[in-house]
Amino acid sequence: MPVARLPLFVTAAALVDGDGRVLLQQRPEGKSMAGLWEFPGGKVEAGETPEEALVRELDEELGIRTHQSCLAPVTFASEPLEDRQLLLLLYVCRKWSGVPQLNHASALQWVRPAEMFALPMPPADLPMIGALDALI
Repeated sequence: MPVARLPLFVTAAALVDGDGRVLLQQRPEGKSMAGLWEFPGGKVEAGETPEEALVRELDEELGIRTHQSCLAPVTFASEPLEDRQLLLLLYVCRKWSGVPQLNHASALQWVRPAEMFALPMPPADLPMIGALDALI
């Protein structure tokens, strides 16, 4: 009988600009999956809702502010990650204040969803591209 993996809840944002492009950040050297492009976001901490976690992570990672009401759930992915089961929850956000900054990433870039298929991305992010491409 397989051993149940404890879930690891992670939230991510597809920040969409006025031209229909999505912001991706590059994982820095020294972190797992370094060099891969990903949606900004992070782990849901104890006592947080996924939306609270994402608002906090966007402030910490990019220095931008948004509100939970500006987050629209789009899709999720499930992927084994070491001894846990990653559950990645993706939200679309079209309204925020501030200009995204490089606080925890090595690079930022705005891309159209169809262009993401050519970028190296973490396994959990890949199935989300099609949903974004259809939506945006």
